[in-house]
Amino acid sequence: MPDFFIEFATPKDVDSIVQMIRDLAEFEKMPEHCHVTPEHIRRAVFEERLVRVIMARSRDDEGNVDTAGFALFFYNFSTWTGVKGLHLEDLFVRPEYRGRGLGRSMLRHLAKLANDEGCQRFEWNVLDWNVNAIALYESFGATLLHDWRICRLDGPALKAYGSIKE
Repeated sequence: MPDFFIEFATPKDVDSIVQMIRDLAEFEKMPEHCHVTPEHIRRAVFEERLVRVIMARSRDDEGNVDTAGFALFFYNFSTWTGVKGLHLEDLFVRPEYRGRGLGRSMLRHLAKLANDEGCQRFEWNVLDWNVNAIALYESFGATLLHDWRICRLDGPALKAYGSIKE
């Protein structure tokens, strides 16, 4: 029976993180939008420290360790509360490890981290068609903010709008 544990990522995890991000993009039906490289992750996580990553690991009876999933997060700030918050960007559990409570464990780990570090909020996004994830989140008290929408400028639209001379 596998034993699971969670720890912070190290530089040796970069390729695994990139692969799971690509797998997540495939799961979310948007692989054509995923352009992440190992260098992007190495720089953002270990050099610039813009984001942090936790890894879910599986240890079998023989002591072999395998990566079962990851969560990538960063801190934000609420002008309304005046306090930092934790924003979960991505959480992914490899298919062969799903259904064992790893996603819930990683979320609980991050909620504890948010509490320990004085965060007022712990937030993330979920696709509206991912009813299993929505049910999980609501089961432990997460609120879906139906009145809020994500706004995004990227690619040519970002370049065009950012280039306007005032």
